[in-house]
Amino acid sequence: MRTSFLRTAFLVLSAAMLLSCGGGGGGGGSFAVVGAGGTVAGTGIGSGSGTSTSTSISTSTSTSTTAGGEASSDGGGLLSGGGGGPGGTSGGSAGAGGSAGAGAGGGATASAGDGGVGSGGTGVSTADASGVGGVDGAGSIIVNGVRYNTDSAIVTIEDTPALQLGMSAKVTGPLDADFNNGVARRVESAADVRGPLASVDPAQGRFVVLGTTITTDEATVWGDSAGLSALQPGSTVQVWGLPGAPGVLRATRVEQHAAATPILTGTVQNLDTLRRTFTLGAIGVDYGAAVLSGSLDGGPLADGTLVRVRASAVAAGRLQAAQVQWWYPLPRASGTPVQIAGIVTDFAGLASLRVLNVQVNAASAQVTGGPSGSVGNGVRVDVAGIIQNGVLQASKLKIRHVPGTGGPVSFTLIGTVGNFSSPASFRVRGQPIDASGPGVVFENGTAGNLGSGVKVSVEGSRVVNGVLIATRVVFN
Repeated sequence: MRTSFLRTAFLVLSAAMLLSCGGGGGGGGSFAVVGAGGTVAGTGIGSGSGTSTSTSISTSTSTSTTAGGEASSDGGGLLSGGGGGPGGTSGGSAGAGGSAGAGAGGGATASAGDGGVGSGGTGVSTADASGVGGVDGAGSIIVNGVRYNTDSAIVTIEDTPALQLGMSAKVTGPLDADFNNGVARRVESAADVRGPLASVDPAQGRFVVLGTTITTDEATVWGDSAGLSALQPGSTVQVWGLPGAPGVLRATRVEQHAAATPILTGTVQNLDTLRRTFTLGAIGVDYGAAVLSGSLDGGPLADGTLVRVRASAVAAGRLQAAQVQWWYPLPRASGTPVQIAGIVTDFAGLASLRVLNVQVNAASAQVTGGPSGSVGNGVRVDVAGIIQNGVLQASKLKIRHVPGTGGPVSFTLIGTVGNFSSPASFRVRGQPIDASGPGVVFENGTAGNLGSGVKVSVEGSRVVNGVLIATRVVFN
């Protein structure tokens, strides 16, 4: 009996020691993603240091990082991180709130370090959701109007040092039921097109690169130029965007770039598995020597697949592919929440349309941003809902842009002012801002209250030469 008593006492003492090492800000034990509506529980082992770190092993030349909360106010991007390849393995630990176990691709860490979602959402579901679209804000990160907490997200960025407004991205992590707030477990972003300009048509708002027609709209972010008229045929550009019909991509961000190896995103057509060729728009692709990666279900390449091709060269009018990556692949399992932005194709009514090659039924969706009758092929929309039997049953559809008509545009930054020199020149979360225009609305203060260290929310409707032109500044 004495032996049994000692054994029991030892077990109790051991458990108490483990709990004391793993609770709360120590980062170990268990993790909890907390919102106003409830808690998502999980298990994992933290570092016990209260800080967030991770490593990545990948065949790519760069690495993934874990976002450690708000980006530096005087830094160069909304989130920074290396571009680990899709097959990389990441692991790490979370700070306050604990740690998360393995995620897609291996060992992603996640927790709501501030005990909430964004500015205080309505709680999150236990299921990991997927969101794909252009980045339209930071605080921590906003994609398609959904604000994600990124305190402990694994951030994988390729082709650029840091995430910026307008860059296409995929965010994986739980969302609230209203698709307003979420917790990012993983953030992925990469350039979608890179190559020389074959032609530029400012009047039609489009240009051609590698046989793909790239269209622009009011929401296109111009990273280092004044707009389409500033681009010269023959010069190289790097573009982030949303694939539409085959051979067409809507640019969400455009940057000028030094000559470099080509990148092209689009829909696979004319696939020949024997010759290992297919076409993207007007250009052929030879993938005989390419590495294929990113298929969520292990399925083979097929006509209709959205891919990002990284080529070693263009030879005899064909891209010589080094890598063929599934473009931000989305889960198709029933019950999965999904929110995406893209261009409507195959429109046969609200009950039958496609966005990013995902079949959508929006017959019962709440439609905002314009009349439901304006939805049709070529219209840019945000769609959110639940996958059922391979179809996205949309509960929300927001019209972003109607060709010839336009649509609402809004970028939002929430954070602390840095690098302040005047209302015409300061940064929030690394993004340059000009709030000196005559029409800027200031709330809870005036332009004279701006200064480094001041907490603000900034809204703007366009980015020119990399600068967000503010329309509204709220002092928090």
